[in-house]
Amino acid sequence: MSESVRRAVFLDRDGVLNVDSGYIYRPEQFCWMPGAVEAIRWLNEHDYLVIVVTNQSGIGRGLYSEQDFQELTAWMAKDLIRVGAHIDYTYHCPHHPTDAVGEYRTECNCRKPQPGMVLQAIEEHSIDADASILIGDKERDVEAARRAGVRGVLFSGGDLLELSLLH
Repeated sequence: MSESVRRAVFLDRDGVLNVDSGYIYRPEQFCWMPGAVEAIRWLNEHDYLVIVVTNQSGIGRGLYSEQDFQELTAWMAKDLIRVGAHIDYTYHCPHHPTDAVGEYRTECNCRKPQPGMVLQAIEEHSIDADASILIGDKERDVEAARRAGVRGVLFSGGDLLELSLLH
């Protein structure tokens, strides 16, 4: 792998980084999954780019705004800094093909299982797809990884740091 090409771990948000309890958009709703913060720090220490790729149809459904999403993402970053960890990039898809309103109601290439968010990150950050993985809690996450040429791992809960690929 050349110096200019990096490896990445793509992480779904809801159900992987935080407990999935519905449409989360405020810090008081957010609860880190066991081992998530430690897994992010481990990935940082082992020279992986840490990239969140998350479907956020709550935006398209009008349940919360893009600004609400950005504010929660900023809060997550601050919370990680206190333990010496960081997320490098976050990509989100606000669309839904049937349940969204206005411009958000569309068939798009970014909503998983489509690979758009992953492919965009690969292109923008010179990522080696063959050396990268995507961890998600749904089959659509694994399918998006496959379509992007990245290894997909289905996370069924528990402690994220204890995934064998993180050792």
